[in-house]
Amino acid sequence: MADPDRYRVTLTTGGAVVMQGTWSHRETGQRKFRSWIGSYGSIPGARITLAEQAADESWRELEAWPDSAA
Repeated sequence: MADPDRYRVTLTTGGAVVMQGTWSHRETGQRKFRSWIGSYGSIPGARITLAEQAADESWRELEAWPDSAA
C-alpha cells in the first residue's frame, strides 16, 4: 500500500507556508505541482516545491519553481 503522505507540494511566499498538500503517488504530486505553478505562480515571491518523504521521515526536494538554479 502506498504511503498517503509520501509526496508533498508546498506553496510559500516570503518563506511562509501558504498552502500545502500531500499525495500517495508521485504522478499526482507532479500534476499538482504543475497545476499550482499555473494557478499560483503569479503571486509575488511565490515558490512551489514538490518533495518526497524518505524512509527516515526527512523530506527531499524533487522539483522547485522557480528553479533555484536559474
